[in-house]
Amino acid sequence: MARETARTAAQAVPATDPELACPVSPVVDIVFSRWTTPILWSLHTYGRQRFVELERRIARITPKVLTQRLRQLERDGLVVRTYHPEVPPRVEYEISELGRSLAPLFAHLSEWATENLVKVERARMAYDSESGR
Repeated sequence: MARETARTAAQAVPATDPELACPVSPVVDIVFSRWTTPILWSLHTYGRQRFVELERRIARITPKVLTQRLRQLERDGLVVRTYHPEVPPRVEYEISELGRSLAPLFAHLSEWATENLVKVERARMAYDSESGR
């Protein structure tokens, strides 16, 4: 009876908090921001890299944005930054174990993209031609 009352009360309250409405929202915010995915993909695919290497591999990212994203990824525990106190100083970035745990998710998304992006493009073209947009 108490469970039914709690369930009914929860259903009656509108979900204004996006995390309550969709439990994957926080994950999407962390992992799928504009530049996070290419950074994680590059670190997972090519291993430990210096800033300049990442910058070259990720076309069109500015140094400022790359710095911001790397700091956020380090803060989130998805990237490890290693400072080597030598002359000149050297800094390397690598994906953490937590970041590596996202590999299956990226693999599924890559598979989905291969199978479905053509369908998405066809749907867009059909929509645009039907609605005159």
